[in-house]
Amino acid sequence: MRYGFGLCIIMLIGILPSSFAQNKRLRELGVKIGVMPTGKRNAITDVGGVKVGQTTLIAGDSVRTGATVILPHGGNVFQQKVPAAIELGNGFGKLIGYSQVAELGNLETPIVLTNTLNVSTAAAALVDWTLTQKGNENVRSVNPIVGETNDSYLNDIRGRHVKQTDIIQALQTAVAGNVEEGNVGAGTGTVCFGWKGGIGTSSRKLPAALGGYTVGVLVQTNFGGVLEVAGVPVGVELGKYSFKETLDRSGDGSCMIVVATDAPLDARNLKRLAKRTLLGLGKTGGIMANGSGDYVIAFSTAYTVPHDSNSKFEEQKLLRNDDTSPLFLAVIEATEEAILNSLFMAKTTKGYQGHTVEALPVPKVVDILKKYGKIK
Repeated sequence: MRYGFGLCIIMLIGILPSSFAQNKRLRELGVKIGVMPTGKRNAITDVGGVKVGQTTLIAGDSVRTGATVILPHGGNVFQQKVPAAIELGNGFGKLIGYSQVAELGNLETPIVLTNTLNVSTAAAALVDWTLTQKGNENVRSVNPIVGETNDSYLNDIRGRHVKQTDIIQALQTAVAGNVEEGNVGAGTGTVCFGWKGGIGTSSRKLPAALGGYTVGVLVQTNFGGVLEVAGVPVGVELGKYSFKETLDRSGDGSCMIVVATDAPLDARNLKRLAKRTLLGLGKTGGIMANGSGDYVIAFSTAYTVPHDSNSKFEEQKLLRNDDTSPLFLAVIEATEEAILNSLFMAKTTKGYQGHTVEALPVPKVVDILKKYGKIK
């Protein structure tokens, strides 16, 4: 995977002064994605109980990295696991914990997103976090879930600057409120469609007649392709996209996608839900290139799976297959919008070896969207 406040540590050197202008999310600019309404915050935290924490590391001219954590609920996740599934789009990545989720169909730790060379650090932090929680005194096996993208264009990735304490700090400060986007957490040093990428989020709320369920998505964007915004060929209009003319941009990169829902789904239907996010990725112009690690982690908060039980049986009321299609539409829309929010909220960044990645030129994009009738 080649070449994202909760808590901002160290100095803000390297983010260009002009980038401090107030960024606006896509909907604040008048652009609506899809047909379904969003949740209250238009964020993954619209799913009840879900928390997000972020640690952002910016120092000198070379450190542009961090971590983003997603907690399915505020309790002991090991003792009260949540049903989950992981979908692999393109596997050029280092996702820890995949096989046990595929085998057993649940999560037993929070999810951590960070950079490629700090995956092992994050996993060790999750193990420590789990072992020290009350009720886990006899735990002898932990399956940490850690995803990554490679931020080495803007960040001194070989320095492995994310420490276990940074991961623990993100876990301890996670909140169920608004989620900061753009150059934060695991998105501090990422690049998307040739512009500054980062963390983005969005949600959808199904009408009561369709169950009233919420679907939330959080992304860490670091990939290439030909950018589209609400179906408008923005990348082409701006003359910046993968494989243009002299093959000057490879299109490689990665996207981590985390899906939360309160719909009562088991692992099988969560995997079906996760699979649909890749349609949302495609609608933004992403191509899942050869060097791209594109993974989707989906979980439900509708019920928990106890680590210990006196019963030999699991008894859950689950949504029928025939009633999952509205969720599929919701997750496609939320993924598309989350990716776009990561771009619109990102700021121009200068980092490792003097590399500079410009923010998406939003005023120009707005003009293009007006030209195509997407903004009045």
